[in-house]
Amino acid sequence: MPRAKRGFKARRRRNRIFRHAKGFFGARGRIFGDAVEQVRNAWTDAFKARRMRKRDFRRLWIARINAAARLLGVSYSKLTFKLKTARIEIDRKILADLAVSDPGGFKAVVDAAQ
Repeated sequence: MPRAKRGFKARRRRNRIFRHAKGFFGARGRIFGDAVEQVRNAWTDAFKARRMRKRDFRRLWIARINAAARLLGVSYSKLTFKLKTARIEIDRKILADLAVSDPGGFKAVVDAAQ
């Protein structure tokens, strides 16, 4: 009598893990137990990275705004304060895009804040 191997459900579960582990190096992509461990670590890292990406972009936008603002003789912190007091509500993403792609428009925003 042949040995009982797990059926369709188990194979589907293994294949789902192996699909996620595709391209992993060595045993991490070929051996089920190692693949499970690596896929779980990858999911954890992906979860962290989704949050870090938001922080990284915010830092990038602030750096760009600060660089453009300093060319106009004002620091980032003073600019944000002046924008707030002038009730100009432009988020950092748009402001940074203005600073890079349309320096004239950015200067107009800075002048309106002052």
